[in-house]
Amino acid sequence: MGTYPRITADLNKIKHNADMLCALCAEHGVSIAAVTKVVCADEKISRMLDTCGFSMLADARTENLARLQTNKPKLLLRAPAPEEAEETVALADVSLISEIDTIRALGKAARKAGKRHSIILMVDLGDLREGLLFLNREPIYQAADAAKEEEGIELLGIGTNLTCYGAIIPDETNLGVLCDIADELRARTGLPLPIVSGGNSSSLGLLKRGLVPECVNHLRLGESIMLGNDTAACRVMNGLYGDAFTLSTRLIEVQRKPSVPIGESGANAFGEHPTFESLGEQIRGICKIGRQDTVAEGLSPKDTNIKIIGASSDHLIVDLTHAWNYRVGDILDFNPDYGALLRAYTSPYVYRDYIELT
Repeated sequence: MGTYPRITADLNKIKHNADMLCALCAEHGVSIAAVTKVVCADEKISRMLDTCGFSMLADARTENLARLQTNKPKLLLRAPAPEEAEETVALADVSLISEIDTIRALGKAARKAGKRHSIILMVDLGDLREGLLFLNREPIYQAADAAKEEEGIELLGIGTNLTCYGAIIPDETNLGVLCDIADELRARTGLPLPIVSGGNSSSLGLLKRGLVPECVNHLRLGESIMLGNDTAACRVMNGLYGDAFTLSTRLIEVQRKPSVPIGESGANAFGEHPTFESLGEQIRGICKIGRQDTVAEGLSPKDTNIKIIGASSDHLIVDLTHAWNYRVGDILDFNPDYGALLRAYTSPYVYRDYIELT
C-alpha cells in the first residue's frame, strides 16, 4: 500500500537540470556551488549531484554538511556565530562571512585544528540580507584586511546575495558594483581573490542573456537545480524540468459540506482570522498532511479539477466538487513549489521516495 504522505524525487529530472545548468555556466566561465538545503542534503540526491560538474556542494546548516559525502569543497551558506567557529572549520571548507569577529573566531579555530579555512566576504548590494553594505566601503576594506591578517584564514573572494529577502533583482549595475569592489580589494590586499560569487538562481536569466559581468565567475544554485526555476523571472527555464518532485498523500475524509463555516467566528489555531467565499455546498476532502509537513499555498494539484481550500496543522482541505469521484483512501498528487518542498523535506513525517536513474 505504501507510506503516505511521501515526497518522490525523480533523480533523472534533477540530473538533467544539473547537467544543463553546468553546461550553461561553463559556457560563460562560471563555476557552481550546488545547494542541497531545500532537500536537507538528502543522501541520494546529494550523491547524484556529486557526480555532476559542480565545483562545490553547499548548504546553510552544518548538520547537513556533515551528511554530505564528497571530495569537493563544502560551502556553508549561512554565516556561523563566532561560538560556532570550531564546528564550522570541522565541517566546512568555505563559508560566507561578513563580520570581523567571526573571521577572527574562524582563524583561531582553524589554527587549533591545524587547518586553513577559506571565506567569501559577503557584500550587500541592496537586498538587505547578509553582507557589508556596498554604500560604505571602509567596513568592507577593514573586513578584508582582517581576513588577510588572520592566520589560518584564506580570503577566497567576495560574494553577494540577491532576491532572497528584499527581492532585488541582479542586473549589470549591481553586479558591476561587486566587480568594482573585488578590484578595489585586490589592489588593497594584493590577494588574487579568485572567486566573485554573483548570487543564486536569480542570476541565471541575466547569465543566459550574456549580461552578467565577466568578473562574476561563481554562482550558488539550488532552486534552479531542483525545480528548474529562474527565480528572478518566477518561471521554469526553457529546457529544464519544473516537476522533479511529487508530494502525495491519502484522502482520509470525503464529505459534502457548506463552503462557509457555521457560527460565530474568531481566530483559528494559528491566530488568523480567515474569510470564506460562499460557494454553496461542496464535496470537501481532507488529506493526511498539514502545515507541519508542507505549505498548502505552495501546492499545485496534478488533477487541475481539485482546488486547495486551506490547511491546519495536520489536515489539508481540498474542494473535490468538480473532480473525479474520489473516495477515502485515494491518493492525491501535488507539485510543490520551493517553500512547500523545503518543509516537506524538513518534516520527519513525510516519507522519501525516488525514481532512480535510468
